[in-house]
Amino acid sequence: QVQLVESGGGLVQAGGSLRLSCAGSGSIFNIDAMGWYRQAPGKQRELVATITSGFSTKYADSVKGRFTISRDNAKNTVYLQMNSLKPEDTAVYYCNANVGVLVPSTGYRYLEVWGQGTLVTVSS
Repeated sequence: QVQLVESGGGLVQAGGSLRLSCAGSGSIFNIDAMGWYRQAPGKQRELVATITSGFSTKYADSVKGRFTISRDNAKNTVYLQMNSLKPEDTAVYYCNANVGVLVPSTGYRYLEVWGQGTLVTVSS
């Protein structure tokens, strides 16, 4: 019923920019923290950036100064602006969120929800 859908991935040359979006849909009551992760071939999934409900942000050292995470609560959407892209940034990017959902017989509770991923390929 609740899902996150990423978009904006694609092929870009080194030094270029790309903007990823992740939109929540379904019976969403509220969204707490949100974040972006990525997974390259043969590597484990790693944290890229997070943003809290108070708009506090954190970044992995590898992307600090190049990537910017932001959110639009009215649209239930989190963004990742990626500048000065490097071939090492090539990966499937996943969004994650703590989503509050209404449960009729109980009230509401928070669920950890993952998107399906969007592929970013950076060429040399």
